[in-house]
Amino acid sequence: MKVKTLLVLTLCAAVSVAANAGNKKQKGKDKNKQLAQKEVQVKQEPVVEQVPVITDECILNISLFSESVKNKQFADAVEPWTQAYENCPNANRAIYNSGQKIIKWQLANATTEEEKAALKAKLMKLYDDRIKWFGDDPKYPKAYILGLKAVDYCELYDADETKATAYPWIKESVVTLQAESQIPMIDLLADVSNRLYKSDPEKYDDQYVEDYQLVTDLLTQISKDKTNENAVAAKQYKDRIDNIFAVSGAANCSKLDELYQATVAENTNNLETLVKVVSLYKRMGCTESDVYFAAAEAAHKLQPTENSAVGCAKMCLKKKDYDGAVEYYEQAVTLADDDYDKADYLFNIAAIYSVNASTYSKSREYARQALKYNSGMGKCYLLIGRLYASSKPYASDAKGKILNKTVYWVAVDKFQQAKQIDPTCADEANKLISTYSRYFPSKEERFDLPGEFGSGTFTVGGWIGESTRVR
Repeated sequence: MKVKTLLVLTLCAAVSVAANAGNKKQKGKDKNKQLAQKEVQVKQEPVVEQVPVITDECILNISLFSESVKNKQFADAVEPWTQAYENCPNANRAIYNSGQKIIKWQLANATTEEEKAALKAKLMKLYDDRIKWFGDDPKYPKAYILGLKAVDYCELYDADETKATAYPWIKESVVTLQAESQIPMIDLLADVSNRLYKSDPEKYDDQYVEDYQLVTDLLTQISKDKTNENAVAAKQYKDRIDNIFAVSGAANCSKLDELYQATVAENTNNLETLVKVVSLYKRMGCTESDVYFAAAEAAHKLQPTENSAVGCAKMCLKKKDYDGAVEYYEQAVTLADDDYDKADYLFNIAAIYSVNASTYSKSREYARQALKYNSGMGKCYLLIGRLYASSKPYASDAKGKILNKTVYWVAVDKFQQAKQIDPTCADEANKLISTYSRYFPSKEERFDLPGEFGSGTFTVGGWIGESTRVR
């Protein structure tokens, strides 16, 4: 009995030891699992960067380098600026404004290529740090800083001929700031985009056209804002960019059709897109394109504008709907702000009416209206002169045949006026003068009608009704 009891006790003890060992082993596993979970949690928690403390020493250093930079004592500014930049980069925007000047001074005085390369990289990093700490500045946000970075990169990194590295910076800057962009930054986008296009036309043609449209739209907007002090400069920059684009090879009407045909078809109710397309086609002189007509017509239905009216007028001309063309050109005159544009549209109406003798007087009327908006428009006088030269205001009898030649006097008068006010018309005017002077009434013909030509002046009759000198 005692032996049995002892065996039972021994067995229980063994079971107990085994159980305890199992529990300890399980607890160890649980503990390891918990530690592993904690480790995962620690890894998943984001690392929060500590914001540098702005100390009194930092404020003192900012004051010291700011005064030195103001006095252009850059050597004295380097040490306090370095301390402020390294220890409290979030303290003041002056760290970055002055930093640009200090690093550029150091670059100007650097003697080795290694030193220059390090300083260039430091300047680029300066812009990145400014974005990090002051990118949300309402006056000088990230987009503005990216523009500055792009400008300096393009000036300093000569080896990068296309300036491809700077492209995304300047593109984001201009797209974000729009007409608030500085004009040199807008110009830089056009320049870098042009460089990329020239390096690989097939790869960058679409991008170049898109950038050109963005840039010229913004410069046009600025140039038309009479309250903007940069309005004149914007017009000058735009003219130069237009000329570069025109000779680039990208300004191809068939290429524009390829790019925008689907865009127009898919955006017949998107006024903003349609207006941009119409404006681009007009600038490129691709106003005979069906894509241009479609965009202009769709835009005009949504909201009539000067450009859409002109597009519709050209479409009517192509279809030989002359009444429709006149109507749209008249709308364009009403919608236009620029007097020279108004003059052009009125001249186009005059040209439409000049094809039919029954509407010669209307043609002259619109040509005269055009001259009110642009007094130096010589082609208006050329047109009126041609109208006169093509007229026969008198009967076809013997006397009338002589009097009908007087139209060449008043025609030559107009050709003379044309070259006087507009030197670009001189060659054409001289040819017309030489041609029609041959048909003046001869001495014998004037002798046969002494009552008509005796006074030295003569008023041409009919719808012309103008006085001229007898010759």
